[in-house]
Amino acid sequence: MVALVRTVAYLGLEARAVEVQCSIAPGLPKFNIVGLADKAVGESKERVRAALSSMGLALPPKRITINLSPADLPKEGSHYDLPVALALLAVMGVTDAEHLTDFIAVGELALDGRVVPSPGVLLAALHASEEEAGLICPAAQGSEARWASEVPVVAAPDLISLLNHLKGTQRLPDPPQGEVEQAPHGPDLKQVKGQETAKRALEIAAAGGHNLLMIGPPGAGKSLLASCLPGVLPELTSAEALEVSMVQSVAGTLDGGRISRTRPFRAPHHSASMAALTGGGLKVKPGEVSLAHLGVLFLDELPEFQRAVLDSLRQPLETGKVDVARANAHVTFPARVQLVAAMNPCRCGHLGDPALACSRAPRCAADYQSKVSGPMLDRIDLHVEVDPVSAADLALPPPSEGSADVAARVARARATQTARAKETGVRTNAELDGDPLERFATPDEAGRKLLMQAAEAMRLSARGYTRILRVARTIADLSGVEQIGRIHVAEALSYRRQPPRA
Repeated sequence: MVALVRTVAYLGLEARAVEVQCSIAPGLPKFNIVGLADKAVGESKERVRAALSSMGLALPPKRITINLSPADLPKEGSHYDLPVALALLAVMGVTDAEHLTDFIAVGELALDGRVVPSPGVLLAALHASEEEAGLICPAAQGSEARWASEVPVVAAPDLISLLNHLKGTQRLPDPPQGEVEQAPHGPDLKQVKGQETAKRALEIAAAGGHNLLMIGPPGAGKSLLASCLPGVLPELTSAEALEVSMVQSVAGTLDGGRISRTRPFRAPHHSASMAALTGGGLKVKPGEVSLAHLGVLFLDELPEFQRAVLDSLRQPLETGKVDVARANAHVTFPARVQLVAAMNPCRCGHLGDPALACSRAPRCAADYQSKVSGPMLDRIDLHVEVDPVSAADLALPPPSEGSADVAARVARARATQTARAKETGVRTNAELDGDPLERFATPDEAGRKLLMQAAEAMRLSARGYTRILRVARTIADLSGVEQIGRIHVAEALSYRRQPPRA
């Protein structure tokens, strides 16, 4: 006899159908799992054996074979424990195999028979919705699974309760709907004194989803400005929140099924490896750039990152996705992020201050800033100098305008962009390209002349030219003007900085 139980394999943010086939045949006692299973899947034999033993069941002294079909698809993770156990119980006659045909099962088993959480349940629930099937998952992740609409969810705390539910002798309660987290209270722009130019650049970056680089001495407020950005960005839409939660589900960071409408803000340390930033590892996981999808990736002390690590972000910043290629897997993660970076002008940090600058200035500035490659800098739309804050500035009363005022203007600009480009699928001005860029970001004659002159004088690349147009479009949106004029182009050009040359 052969019993079949459906489950899934995760490849990036895609859930592939997998069939767990169990056969018990005469022969020497042995328990084999085949079908391109990794070590975690292979170890499920011992977890399943112990879980059944805790229920008072022993494996039959025969040859047990578990096949994970299709056999050429890599299988990784501990979520195969539950479907393997259910297939084994079905072939042993403990439960009816036909009761399992309408479900997809995922979950890890503890040695005492509890069903414990495993990453990716939200993806499995969405796959079950597409297949018009129910989902059997750990009780702790029932709320997470409920975000997939109209999926019958059986959230099992342990194996015995699940078997009783399937037999009809006990009914497991429906899991509650997952909660929407309240936005955490972060820094407010009222805490930032002075820095009017940097605040303006931050507002433009938030309104258009543009990448931003802040350059200034230590203690000028660059990190504080960056941490204020989530407070002025609009909330995620329902569809965007689901996208972000799918990445968190695969990474195993979706706590208690709570989905947040706040845009992600990730700030990895400059010692982060390439795999940590872009994704990868032995078991391919999303990196920081994917965990910041539809949010902000803040890189403080930008030149201190390894150059190869920084350059690995060049393609994701352009395409909005990360392709992780390995010998045994090729997966794609979304990475539509807004990059915000901060750096000192030189190693000592006091370039331009004769009293504090080191003896190697200004040569040290060129050496330090050249650690960031030209192509990487070319992908940053806004470059702004952050001046040091004096004691006199700190003694001033807090500014009257805070994050709430800026967020209102940003929301109006984003609403304008959404209405304008609703047929093109473009979310923000930072994504304008091709025909939408020609249609929506063409300046008037005076603006075009200024842009052409600046492009020649500044030797702008094609990428730099289009990014100037995108920023000018955002500045015009903040002003409530449909036609891009010379003043909008001029302000956009003022944020385009040429790197120092040695």
